Amino acid sequence: MIPEFILGCLCTAAVILLVIRVSMGGAKNCYHGPDIGSSMTIGGREVQEDYVGTLANTTGLIAVLADGMGKVYGARIASRTAVETFLDLFRDYNAFDNPQYYFRKAFHAANRAILREVGDEGYGAASVGAAMIRKNWLFYAVVGNVKLCVYRNGDLVPVSAGHTLDVLAEETFRIGRLSREDALTMLENHRLYNYLGQDGFKDIEIFDRPIALKKGDIIVLMSDGLYELIPWKEIEDILSSGQDCQSMAYSLVEKVNQSSLQDKDNASVILLRWDGSESRT
Repeated sequence: MIPEFILGCLCTAAVILLVIRVSMGGAKNCYHGPDIGSSMTIGGREVQEDYVGTLANTTGLIAVLADGMGKVYGARIASRTAVETFLDLFRDYNAFDNPQYYFRKAFHAANRAILREVGDEGYGAASVGAAMIRKNWLFYAVVGNVKLCVYRNGDLVPVSAGHTLDVLAEETFRIGRLSREDALTMLENHRLYNYLGQDGFKDIEIFDRPIALKKGDIIVLMSDGLYELIPWKEIEDILSSGQDCQSMAYSLVEKVNQSSLQDKDNASVILLRWDGSESRT
């Protein structure tokens, strides 16, 4: 009788587990998104001030790259805090219900968190770029000089403009509020005028309309330590290699490491290759 009783309990438990799995969707709701790769290097600096993160769930995927700046360890705290804030909100909130609202909420929450967390560590701030993918749609937002691009058919096309003085000069000249002479003078100035980690922060570059992705597109997020050092053509050559994204991310960062420049900045990159469909099994 005891073996039959135990067998009956095991059968009942198996049925219960099966019901639970079916009710939760089992593997049906697992997200199998694009090929992803990321890499960072400290360059010639003493502290790694960049930070990257990616997260996928049943609704889609987010990738965030932050480039910190500041004194002592304030920059490292700022970049890590920014990325973790974005990922935490992505877990707790369906960002694709209203992507623009999510980005505004995340950037302002990250700004407050940086001001709070840096505290006695001194000044700390960060440039942040974030990209979200749902089905074949790319949503993005940027503050500072993190660059977001899409590689398609052999060409690496910048999508974000960023918040540097040269970009501001070009925009101000276009609307007639800056003379041509002053604009030309400022075009060589790549200093940041907007970033996270400051009181009164408000300016966010957010997509107007989502970008329709095509099969084979590679979304690229990179810090200035990479794109200001590696020639654009060399970045395109690596992206055209056909390797998986992690291998290409390593190759891009290795280009930075091999540079003869003495005072190399931190450099980081995230690559996401769209396979043409959001497959669910």
